[in-house]
Amino acid sequence: MTYRIGYLGPAATFTNAAVKRFFGGEESIPYATIPDCMDAVAAREIDYAVVPLENAIEGSVNITIDYLVHEQPLAIVGEIILPIQQHLLVHPEHAEVWRQVTRVCSHPHAIAQCHRFLNQYLRGVPVEDATSTSAAARLVKEHPEERIAAIANETAAEAYGLTIVHRDIHTHQNNHTRFIILHNDAGVSLPYEEPERGMKTTLMVTLPADHPGALYQVLSAFAWRKLNLSKIESRPMKTGLGNYFFLIDVEGAYDGVMLPGAKQELEALGCSVTLLGSYPCYSLKRE
Repeated sequence: MTYRIGYLGPAATFTNAAVKRFFGGEESIPYATIPDCMDAVAAREIDYAVVPLENAIEGSVNITIDYLVHEQPLAIVGEIILPIQQHLLVHPEHAEVWRQVTRVCSHPHAIAQCHRFLNQYLRGVPVEDATSTSAAARLVKEHPEERIAAIANETAAEAYGLTIVHRDIHTHQNNHTRFIILHNDAGVSLPYEEPERGMKTTLMVTLPADHPGALYQVLSAFAWRKLNLSKIESRPMKTGLGNYFFLIDVEGAYDGVMLPGAKQELEALGCSVTLLGSYPCYSLKRE
């Protein structure tokens, strides 16, 4: 069976790279925005949607969280962690004189992630923002008469026929992005091998109003059961100042006794608890 995989485009972005490496030869379809991608899987135009959720340097992708919670309640059925490797790309005609480029283009996050390299090797060269790393690579391809460099990944270099003149120019070598795989059915199983990193469960918890010590009691429900929380994050409910919900990632699957018991305890405290997904986690290796 062939699956249709939607992802945050355009082609040759890091999301596209994650899809290609994880799903292999399945049909992949780019979407202009994260909401567009999520709407497509909800409408069953595609089988799965892959969107970024968190970056180790830049933090959470709020549009993904907010749209999932407030607009399109899809199920998280998998997680992919991709190492972020930024390279300096030029047109093949300028590979030997890459230090003489007249400008460097990329997404603002990529530029920020490579500031040390740019300061050391291309000090004084103008830097221009692009809508994505892929768009920057496309610009270099379309203007071979100019000595332009792009900061992008290996997928973009292959897609646009560019030469990587300097690899791994990012300042922080442990930069990773966490992508989630979304589906209409929480019970669907990904047709792949056992996960390298085990299972994870994500809960959305809303605290009862005017309840002193509520967050402490929430955390206690996990602590005494020895359930490990890998992340807890607050986001506004969009119903007024001071109203928040919490996203809680728990190591392990939502089965057995412990996690369902924690959910029941939280609900007994007056919390609203929604299961966003219990899913396998995959880590892709560096290329």
